[in-house]
Amino acid sequence: MNAVEIHRGDSPIVLGLPHTGTHVPADIFQRLNQRGQGLDDTDWHIHTLYDGLLNGATTVRATFHRYVIDANRDPSGASLYPGQNTTGLVPLTDFDGNDIWTSPPDSEEIEQRRQQFHTPYHTALQAELERIHMLHGVAILYDCHSIRSDIPFLFEGILPDFNIGTNSGITCASDIESTTVDICTQATAYRSILNGRFKGGWTTRHYGQPANNIHAIQMELAQSTYLKSQTAPWEYDENRAQQLRPHLAKILTELASLAPKLGASR
Repeated sequence: MNAVEIHRGDSPIVLGLPHTGTHVPADIFQRLNQRGQGLDDTDWHIHTLYDGLLNGATTVRATFHRYVIDANRDPSGASLYPGQNTTGLVPLTDFDGNDIWTSPPDSEEIEQRRQQFHTPYHTALQAELERIHMLHGVAILYDCHSIRSDIPFLFEGILPDFNIGTNSGITCASDIESTTVDICTQATAYRSILNGRFKGGWTTRHYGQPANNIHAIQMELAQSTYLKSQTAPWEYDENRAQQLRPHLAKILTELASLAPKLGASR
């Protein structure tokens, strides 16, 4: 199986999907314990949720599971959130702090996984951002994520529905940030926050270079907004999704409409 799936479009928007994949090679799967084999920390059905929301959007999706290696972590292994509970380049625990391996990988194996999975994903993502930048003079990476709304190991209380991350405004133009925030705020059935617990992962921070007209923003959705239950079997809730999708479509459409102005400023 290829490590990455790419669907090319001609919109200025590139959707990054680093955590929807569920493929785990058999030899790795056998070394996960029972808890790890549940793959609970998947961004379940996010690629389905965003499918068709913006005509011409390019999508870059990792097919491998984050327990193999996390495509949204610094390949050096540096922590995204120093001093806070989080998971690493190859997670040793799940989001609840429970061990997931019977035989964890050593540094040599982690390097092999980085080359086999992490690098191809980011090579593809970089190439698509450069292609779109050539077309429009600007590219906007919208990194798509979701997570359970109640995880005491990672954060206190119940997570807001829309968690917008721009690394405190560093990774994108202010118009991109404010447009996204405004649309989420106007969605009165949902709660939203900017640069709260999730400020943007390594992908957003690495590619977000507004001075070069490559912008990046992360959206971490609470899974309660579109799943029937935030427990196995992680079923997609069509009714909830249909209520949520118009707001997501509006964000993508409005961000795409900003591109001509941003591209003209190069």
